[in-house]
Amino acid sequence: MNHMNTTRPILLCADDYALHPLVDDAVRQLALAGRLSATSCMTTSPLWPQAAPALRELRPRLSAGLHFNLTEGHDGQHAAQALGTVIRQAYARQLPQAQMRAAWREQFDAFEQAMGTPPDFIDGHQHVHQLPGLREAMQAELQARYAAHEMPWVRSTAPASGLWRSPKAAIIALLGGWATTRRLRHADIPMNHGFGGVYGFDAPDTASYGRQMAAWLPHMAAGGLLMCHPASDVVEGDAIARQRPVEFKYLMSDAFGELLQRNSCHIHQGPIQLR
Repeated sequence: MNHMNTTRPILLCADDYALHPLVDDAVRQLALAGRLSATSCMTTSPLWPQAAPALRELRPRLSAGLHFNLTEGHDGQHAAQALGTVIRQAYARQLPQAQMRAAWREQFDAFEQAMGTPPDFIDGHQHVHQLPGLREAMQAELQARYAAHEMPWVRSTAPASGLWRSPKAAIIALLGGWATTRRLRHADIPMNHGFGGVYGFDAPDTASYGRQMAAWLPHMAAGGLLMCHPASDVVEGDAIARQRPVEFKYLMSDAFGELLQRNSCHIHQGPIQLR
């Protein structure tokens, strides 16, 4: 990562690329405006093959990752499991390892076939990549596919500095964030340096989402990762349908640019080197 700029480089990642055209439109607009570092791609979506070419055109300015998915259905085309069920099975060690490894393999294959390269990074829809059984399958598939010099980095949900005080952030970290971070470090697999962007998707307008951002940014170190979930309009039928355009409008705003300046941060674009 380039540290020539005197401000701290922060990674801002939009999750759920290929979930819906309005999500993809927001990702493109934010990337071109210099307001996004990365997007993670839902390769289980039937829209993925047609959404990928526009993303290829944004690289290397925008990093593209695999958004591993077990819990989001796509009009019956991807069998979704309830998050609570996946968590219970993971902690009861009841996730069939061969099946989980096959799910990782299929989603990696779908990414590579559409993009022509390995993903730049890995994360999980609703953070399932960090659950017991799934993190082992992820590591096995990563090490089978990629040499050390081409290894994608993996999202750590270990909260940045003081952000562990947020109950939701602490729960995500307890459900595998801290354990996966230790595992990745031991395996010498690169990852982001602290995580933010966790809230209840309950900011009704740009001012209230801006207050969330103002609470996160002071805690973010260089190479820290903030997640976001923008769309350029309401995605009907989506669990966070109303929140997505609020995030998008704020991230495109002058107010966000001014907040970054006040916190001596900038949104990193271009190749991401994390060690």
